[in-house]
Amino acid sequence: MRKIEGAIGYEPRITKISFSKRGKIDIYLNDGRIIVTPIDFFSDIKKLNTNQRKKWTILGGEGFTFDDCDEVYHIEQVLGNYEDYKYKFVGEPRTQYKKANKKQKT
Repeated sequence: MRKIEGAIGYEPRITKISFSKRGKIDIYLNDGRIIVTPIDFFSDIKKLNTNQRKKWTILGGEGFTFDDCDEVYHIEQVLGNYEDYKYKFVGEPRTQYKKANKKQKT
């Protein structure tokens, strides 16, 4: 039997966010992967100006938000696995979760 190759068994965690290319958002993961996706998938982020996009916060490695955006984004939204995350933040007020899990911005 062949062993399945790939990033099997890794639980992705967000470590950094950047906007290195026009129209793209880069999501850096703890295992070395960088997910580059069109910003068109995230209309609220697209509305933010350059300075506003620099003010992001990672939430427990699983999500992220921006100071000037009311939306909390989960890693599964980036990966396209809606069913895996849709209830994850239910009952957790954004401000409490944000304060408890705030990461240093780079």
